[in-house]
Amino acid sequence: MRRLLLYIYIMVCGFALQTRAQSQNHNFTTAQVLEIFNSLYRDLDLYYVDTLDAQFLMETAINAMLNELDPYTEFYKEQDTNELKTMTTGKYAGIGSPIFWRKACDRCVFNSPYQNMPADKAGVRSGDIIMKIDGKDVGKCGDKRPADYTSDISARLRGEAGTILHLTVKRPGHNGLIDMEIRRENIKRPSIVYTTILDTVRTKGRKVGYISLESFTEETGNDFVSALKSLKTQGADGLLLDLRGNGGGVMQQAVEVVSNFLPRGSKIVETKGREGSDNHVLKTMTQPLDTEIPIVVLVDYGTASASEITSGALQDYDRAVIIGQRTYGKGLVQTPKALPYNTMMKFTSSKYYIPSGRCVQARDFKHRGADGQPLHLPDSLCHTFYTKAGRPVKDGGGITPDIITSLDSLPTMLTYLELSDEFFDFWVNYRNSHEKIAGPEAFRITDSEFEEFKAYMVESNFTYDNRAKNALDLVRNLAKQEGYADEAKAEFDALEAKLVRNLSDDLQRWEKEVREYLEIAIIGAYYYEKGMMAYSIKADKSIDKAIDIICQPEEYHRILSAK
Repeated sequence: MRRLLLYIYIMVCGFALQTRAQSQNHNFTTAQVLEIFNSLYRDLDLYYVDTLDAQFLMETAINAMLNELDPYTEFYKEQDTNELKTMTTGKYAGIGSPIFWRKACDRCVFNSPYQNMPADKAGVRSGDIIMKIDGKDVGKCGDKRPADYTSDISARLRGEAGTILHLTVKRPGHNGLIDMEIRRENIKRPSIVYTTILDTVRTKGRKVGYISLESFTEETGNDFVSALKSLKTQGADGLLLDLRGNGGGVMQQAVEVVSNFLPRGSKIVETKGREGSDNHVLKTMTQPLDTEIPIVVLVDYGTASASEITSGALQDYDRAVIIGQRTYGKGLVQTPKALPYNTMMKFTSSKYYIPSGRCVQARDFKHRGADGQPLHLPDSLCHTFYTKAGRPVKDGGGITPDIITSLDSLPTMLTYLELSDEFFDFWVNYRNSHEKIAGPEAFRITDSEFEEFKAYMVESNFTYDNRAKNALDLVRNLAKQEGYADEAKAEFDALEAKLVRNLSDDLQRWEKEVREYLEIAIIGAYYYEKGMMAYSIKADKSIDKAIDIICQPEEYHRILSAK
């Protein structure tokens, strides 16, 4: 026995010495490469033929280094630290409207001011071009990088709550400039975009509540409780939680959302990092509001991080049916850290594991393929875990829904259309020439307005990619390499002639979808995000499927039972 204890002691000491040696070697290597880098830059600064831009080169070096780690580890310059704070809190002081750089005018333009925020109350509209701030012409972007130019304009629009901003804009379709006086406020972006009781005709008489949750910020837990209580007061006997496109946010808020439906003390998520300080187990801390109400959660590829914790925990406890497409697969946790000179860093500090024990991380950023892209864990190597009721679930790639729905197949033309300047200009001009429109549920563009839109897009020289033509070019090149190009030339030419793009025909071919894109953009200009949601959920196939499940109790419980 003494000999065994002596052996164990020797092994432990040997392991400790080995670990210490590895740590010392790592520290030496780190000091060595830092010294080399400092020496390299110092010599370049002294002897390089042109004067170096220290800030630009250092930012380039930092970003290049961080890009080799993962896309979530980021450096924030002093002027950009507000962006990080806004991401986590949903709050900032300013006028409450996104802006973007517009190439056509080489200036920044407002886009979708937030409802009842200072810009909106002052009369700012989408498309308004920023000409002057506090009486001074902001100038054009010129040789500056658009991102830096936009960041500078954004910083000048922000300021302490209560201060006055004098703004001058040029509005498309109007002569002259428009002067505005705007009092800055503390801006809080709501994480819950839209809440309603769905049409009872659609739900066969049942009162199904709907909550669209856009992000997880510091106030999400409280906002969610208020929304849920309101729906229950209205008699909701089922709940549809929409997490599609929700990229996540504050992890603790995901725990607070789930705690409304699970017993107090339920384990929701566990984090494991390199340091012991990064290891945590988060459990529900409050009494639930309702442990019985049927819940369906809608997810898609844009559902990530805290949204995956929410949907994954509800799935692991068999508390909700998950419907949609496989989620993004972000199982990494980030921590902000202050750096010198008011700069900041957000870095990946741990992985998280949901109640069944699985981690949803899909990409391995430490190991990359020949193309430099992170490896994706194949389904064949995923591990099986089990929900509380014994249903099998997988790790290694997001949350797989209980019911998988397919997305409609749409042409790339629609994506190009929605993101184009020409499309933006049309609905902005529509807003500026129509004082009011019908409500979100009733508004529809007329046939003559659709024809006007088609003519406008054709005349504007709007261009878009043609995947079928690109595929044909690829096959033609392969045939040339294989020596079949001459034999197949006639067939290739005939097919190419049929694949020639005709914008007017394509707009007509996809009229239903194009109308919906245009109508929702116009509605947003009058009724904001709430109006857009009220319009879009009317003909949402995933919502129809969710309603079917909630309205069939036997099917609902069968899905959540072990097979």
